[in-house]
Amino acid sequence: MSAAGPVVVRVARDDEIEAVGALTARAYVADRLVDARHWYADELRDARSRAVRATLLVAVDAATDDLLGTVTLAAPGTRYAEVARPDEVELRMLAVDPARRGAGVAEHLVRGALRTAVAGGARDVVLSTLDPMTAAQRLYARLGFVSRPERDWTDEVTMRVRTWRAPPAPGVDVEVATWPPLRTVDVDGWRVGLSRGVTRRASSTVAPCAVADLPGAVDRVEALYDADGAPSTFRVGDPGNPPGLAAELDRRGYAVASLTDVLVRDLDPGARGRAGGPGAAGDAAPGRVRVADAPDDAWLDGWLRGKGGARDVSRAIVGAAPALYLTATDEAGDDVAVIRAALAGEWVGLSCLQVAPAVRRSGWGRSLTAAALAAAAERGARRAFLQVESHNAGALRLYEALGFRLAHGYAYRELAAGPSTGSR
Repeated sequence: MSAAGPVVVRVARDDEIEAVGALTARAYVADRLVDARHWYADELRDARSRAVRATLLVAVDAATDDLLGTVTLAAPGTRYAEVARPDEVELRMLAVDPARRGAGVAEHLVRGALRTAVAGGARDVVLSTLDPMTAAQRLYARLGFVSRPERDWTDEVTMRVRTWRAPPAPGVDVEVATWPPLRTVDVDGWRVGLSRGVTRRASSTVAPCAVADLPGAVDRVEALYDADGAPSTFRVGDPGNPPGLAAELDRRGYAVASLTDVLVRDLDPGARGRAGGPGAAGDAAPGRVRVADAPDDAWLDGWLRGKGGARDVSRAIVGAAPALYLTATDEAGDDVAVIRAALAGEWVGLSCLQVAPAVRRSGWGRSLTAAALAAAAERGARRAFLQVESHNAGALRLYEALGFRLAHGYAYRELAAGPSTGSR
């Protein structure tokens, strides 16, 4: 049975703990990985201890808040870490409700666990799996886990060890440079992006440092967004965020507007034209691609199709950084897809991929993304990144097929409409 709404991965609430334990044991018993009377089944049911000694995540249906699955993150040297080495985070007890299989819940859980590990400062993740868990092993391989047979171990059964390492992320400075706000105001070292609410990337505050008066700084940020006619929005989850920022935003009623994954890959200029490389012949859909150094009206029409928003502000944002603007045209001469490739040092940031509804699922997105990577490599880029909402499983799979891997994750926290709850 599929979920009614998007799948959200978060830390388990206290009132869910008992249900989480029951679900974990039920899933393992259903998969015949453990007998219901075995001592390990009791361990699986004891989610209360896991919540105290490790990080207990759950997947829930965003529409109904129904519990769909769970996974545990354990630090090395703690009770729930079996094989984790120093600087590794270990994933344990991945389980999906047997009645909710087939909706990609396990994938959401593993992605959420990796995002949580990276946000906590870890770059390396490890897990143990069993030979019969073939579906899980395919998922792990697709997400970039690597088999480590030299670390396999045996207790009552033989466990296969896999590890995952986060690649270097571009960092918030590079990300902002490729998508700059219309204007930026400094508030005690925080950079407040003001773009009249057009795109959260250009209309959010980056907070890379502690401030002497946290509530006062948030007050000043909110006043700036009030004057700009846009909701007050913070980007949370980057290195250097003040320790009390999330709690202060919680107190004021900020909600998570979206969770964003930053995916990266290396560019190999020598790979152009070879199978599997950017711009390889196998990626090409029928038609042609034109490349421009500025967004013309046709490109802008392709990007804004169905999005709305202020056209003049949108043009100013996408045109504010050095970039390439690619448009795919079909055999009839109609524009069917657009993408933007913004250049910043060795990096290229991909954005604005839009495919006309009538030709979606026809390979145009993959083809145009590959063409953008090739064009950026020709301009000297050596690494590529893009940002995608974490619930967009289709886009994530497309980019993974093109070699992108998770490097960082963050949340946009937005103040709900209504009177401010700040101190001013």
